[in-house]
Amino acid sequence: MFARTPRLLLRPGWMEDAQALARTINDPAILRNLTRAPSPYGMDDAKAFLSLPHHPHLPRLLAFTRTQGAPRLIGGCGVHLDEQGAPELGYWIARPCWGLGFATEAARAVLGMARASGVRNIRAGHFTDNPASGNVLRKLGFCFTGETRKRHSLGRNALVDCLIFEEGEGGGMNDDPAMDLYRDAVPAMAA
Repeated sequence: MFARTPRLLLRPGWMEDAQALARTINDPAILRNLTRAPSPYGMDDAKAFLSLPHHPHLPRLLAFTRTQGAPRLIGGCGVHLDEQGAPELGYWIARPCWGLGFATEAARAVLGMARASGVRNIRAGHFTDNPASGNVLRKLGFCFTGETRKRHSLGRNALVDCLIFEEGEGGGMNDDPAMDLYRDAVPAMAA
C-alpha cells in the first residue's frame, strides 16, 4: 500500500529505512506518547519493527515529506489491532514537524486506505497529557467515547491514562477532559 497526499508520500517501511527510523523516532518527547515503541529507540528496534509482517487490510506506513528536496522521513501512521482485536489508528510525527498538520494529513490517507479494504469501527486513543493528539483525532471525525483506560507506555515504562475515541458520533461526547486541562493551562492559546 502506498499513498500520496499534497505534502507526503506514505509507504511501507523497508529495511533500508532502519537508520532514518531510529534517528527520527528516538526522541523522548515522541516515545512518551506511544504505547509500543521503547525508549531509547535504537537500530535493533527499527529493524525489528521493519521486519514485522504486514496485514493485507491494515496499512502500516512511514511518512516522508514530498516538498523541499529529497523525501525525508518525518513520521509513521497505521492501523493495527488493539489488545481486544479491534482496529486502532496510531501515528507519530517528528518534533520539528509538530503543529504543521502532517499527522492529520497522514492519518486521513491511512484511514481512507483501511476503509477501502473494508476495515470499519476504527478506534484511537491519546494519553491525557497529549491534547494535541486529541486535536488530530477530532479533525479526522473521531469523537471521545467517555472511556478512559490505563495503557502501558514503553517510552515511560508506566501505565498512563488514555482517552478512547471512535469514528463518527462516539459516545456523544464532543470534547475530551485533556482539552479542559489544556485550556486551563494555556488560556491564551484556547481563545
